[in-house]
Order: sequence, then structure tokens, then C-alpha cells
Amino acid sequence: MIELLNALGGIDPLVQASRDQLKRAGLDAETIQALKHPDQEMLDRDLEWLSVPSHHLIGWDSEQYPPLLRDIPSPPAALYADGDPDILWQPQLAVIGSRNPTAGGKDNARDFASELSRRGMTITSGLAAGIDSVAHAAALDAGNTTVAVMGTGLDRIYPASSRDLALRIRQHGILVSEFPPGTGAQRSHFPSRNRIISGLSLGVLVIEAGLRSGTLITARMAGNQGRDVFALPGSIHNPMAKGCHRLIRDGAKLVETAEEILQELAPMAGQLAGELRRQIGVPGTERRAGTVDNDAGDPHLTDPESRLVWSCLGYDPKPVDAIIEQSGLTAGVVSAMLIMLELRGKVEGHPGGAYSRK
Repeated sequence: MIELLNALGGIDPLVQASRDQLKRAGLDAETIQALKHPDQEMLDRDLEWLSVPSHHLIGWDSEQYPPLLRDIPSPPAALYADGDPDILWQPQLAVIGSRNPTAGGKDNARDFASELSRRGMTITSGLAAGIDSVAHAAALDAGNTTVAVMGTGLDRIYPASSRDLALRIRQHGILVSEFPPGTGAQRSHFPSRNRIISGLSLGVLVIEAGLRSGTLITARMAGNQGRDVFALPGSIHNPMAKGCHRLIRDGAKLVETAEEILQELAPMAGQLAGELRRQIGVPGTERRAGTVDNDAGDPHLTDPESRLVWSCLGYDPKPVDAIIEQSGLTAGVVSAMLIMLELRGKVEGHPGGAYSRK
């Protein structure tokens, strides 16, 4: 479908194409019929859902479509989103693992998600019980945002035990799905969901996983997408560590600290920052935060956006919201620049999502 969208120039030309054009493009009769005579009840349900201000439909041809996701094999044609879509442009790390983790696994998920959040990473996961939910909650508790990718419509929270967490994420992060409102949980949806979790992210961290865990499938999918895969080692007597050990034998990076992950993600974070610069263009990058800084010639401050964010910072912690307001840049750009500056040793994160010069 994505190849067809590219060939025709977007969703509008696709909808307006004749039956003959669609047939020549390789679509079967059922798909052509659905395009020409869409389900009106489903359309009405979608339009009603989209009437809520925080609800969005981000199409393939939208400027808000996440750039890293666009580059994976078989990216979704559109994403339903509930929350702030700018969060999808922030540097993300997927944290995944067992639905039945050990107490130690929960502690590790909480510690890594908290530290990485404080260091500027947005934690992305699948809202499942276990490691997913612990990682989401830890990111929120650290004062940062989080991304939950669902295998249902956004009006159907699954599992039901995640309803309160989903409400917190709606308010302080974003829920996304490729499935329209009204779509219930189906087993086949979750592998599809998992490719989006890894596709949005710079890399994937596996906390705990059994040898037959679906987490291993997600990790291998991430590797096929060109993402770094990180795994925590564990006791040889812990069955939930065996999946991580297998990933490490197969080439995943063994990590013991958040710092090791951040160092490995620097090149991919640079790619995302480049996409952000292309997205905003020249307007909005002029220096609006004050006079020229003595560090303007620093080789670590290689672009107008990083210099602008740097000029907003002092040696006392400043909340990200204040940096966004002072710089005039979007939340996504500020987040990307902060993590790049931190990876270059120029800034440091503080509890509550604040930053200062280092």
C-alpha cells in the first residue's frame, strides 16, 4: 500500500483513482471495492472519535508522520494518536520484556526507564502487563513523556488492568495505534503492533524474556529494521534471563548501565536530529533567546538549533517547557537537541525533566 501511495502521490490521489488505475496498480477487487464504497458506519465512528481535540489521524503524507517509522519495511499507512503528536518526534527507546517478570526484572525496568527518561529519552512500549507497564509508569514518575503503541483501537484498552496507566499516558504522553476505533484485541494484531514499537525507536532494550517469549520476535524485528538491540544479562538460573542471553549470543549488545545505551544511540540520534532540521527548515532557527554565547564556536554546537538551545541553558536546572518557550522551537526539536548535547557531554539531566549546562 505504501508503494502505491508513493506512486500515486498520496492518499487523496489514491482515493480519486479509477478502478482501472487501481487494478493496474495490483489491488484486488475486494480492496478496490472498499476504497470506492467505504464502510459509512466505520467512517462515522472515526469522525466522531477525531472530533475530540486530543485525537489525531497522522497519515503517511503528513508532516507529523514519525521519520524513523517511515523508513521501516511495511510502515503503517496512518496512525491514530491520542495525545501530543510532537512526542513522536522525540528520541525514543523501546523498553520491552516479559509479561510475568521477576521482582528483579521489574526493578531493572524501573531503574533503566527512570534514568533514561531523566537523560532525555522518551520510553516507548506496548502497554502490556509486566515490563511494558513498569517502564511506562517509571517514565511518567520521572516527569517525562512516554509512548504506548496499542494492538487495539485507542478506545479499547487492553489489557483492562492497564486502564489507569493509559489515562496517565493520555494526559502526559501519547497512545498510538494503526487500528481504527472499535477494533478489539486479536492475537494477529500484536506482532503488527510490535514492528511500530521498534520502528519509532532509536533502539530496543530487552529487560527479561523467556526463550519462547514474543519479546524475542520484537527484538529480531528491530534488528531487521536496523535498530540497536540491547539486553540485560541475568542469572543462569533465572528462566526469564535465558531469552536475553540468547539475544546476546546472537549479537545484541550486553548493557549494564543507561550510559552504555546512550553512547551507542548517538549516531541514530544524529539521524533523527537531521530529520528534525529538515522538517522545520530555516524559519524558527534564528537566535531568539539572547545574545551570542561565548561557546558559539564550540565544535559540539554544530547547528543553529543546538546553539539556540544551549543559549537558553545556565548552570541551574531549567524545565524543558521553559526551554521550549524561550527558544521558540518545537518540543520535538528541543528534546532531540538536548539529548544530542547530553551525548556530547555538554548538558546534564535532572529529576523532573530539567536540564542544565554541565
